[in-house]
Amino acid sequence: MPKAPIKATIFKSNLPVEAKNPEKGIIISEGRGIRADSIAIVKIIPGYPRVEMTLMIQFAKLSTMLYIIATPIGNLKDITLRALEVLRSVDSIICEDTRRTSLLLSHYNIKKPLLILNDFNETRVAVNILAELKAGKNLALVSDAGTPLISDPGYKLVRDCINQGIEIDSIPGPSSVIAALTLSGLPPDRFLFVGYPPEKSGRRQKWFEDLKKIDSTIIVFLSPHKITKNLEEMKEVFGDIEITLAHELTKIHQSVESKKISEWLKTLRNPKGEFILLFQP
Repeated sequence: MPKAPIKATIFKSNLPVEAKNPEKGIIISEGRGIRADSIAIVKIIPGYPRVEMTLMIQFAKLSTMLYIIATPIGNLKDITLRALEVLRSVDSIICEDTRRTSLLLSHYNIKKPLLILNDFNETRVAVNILAELKAGKNLALVSDAGTPLISDPGYKLVRDCINQGIEIDSIPGPSSVIAALTLSGLPPDRFLFVGYPPEKSGRRQKWFEDLKKIDSTIIVFLSPHKITKNLEEMKEVFGDIEITLAHELTKIHQSVESKKISEWLKTLRNPKGEFILLFQP
């Protein structure tokens, strides 16, 4: 973290003035990297008692850092004040899709350069991003919705930052996993989030069989064009158990319902958008 200069301001007075050395480390903001100093000023006025006052000086320069920022999963109002503060202060924002991120930034009147990082270019683009961080820039990493890295790109970049001594910080916020769990009625004391099922059918079959051995609430992300196939395979492994599907969380048409797998297979017609599956083996 850069240190504030000793002579951080000019104090003009037509009276004799003494300035004590600044006292470091006074924090005036909850944000990481914000620094402030105080300078004790003593004004000597002839014929009057000694008068002392403290002049607070804020140094709003952020130390070089990568901020991992959670963004709304549906409702644009679901973003923290701290997240907005950091998005406004950084030099650039790293995102998956400029169209999705631009909608959020435009809603809050934030204008920043956007850098694209996704599953296809992360290894290549990370080199350039690391170079910008080393050059002293502050960057924010966001995903299309929710927290970056959680079934989203960014893991390799964060790992490289840690290995190269670049500071990182996480600004928490919306989570579809936690929202679905709290609405499901399933036991929340022990749960396991496993992301998306494997692409290949053989690996997926074994993956479901391994989940059957786990004694906790299981949370899975399902793509709309694969959900029917995934539920049919689940039924073969677990039987016709009751499962919960959460959809469109925080939006107008939010739904969280529990039914047997066979009932879901009858009612799911042309599903759109991502689903969150919750069940107990």
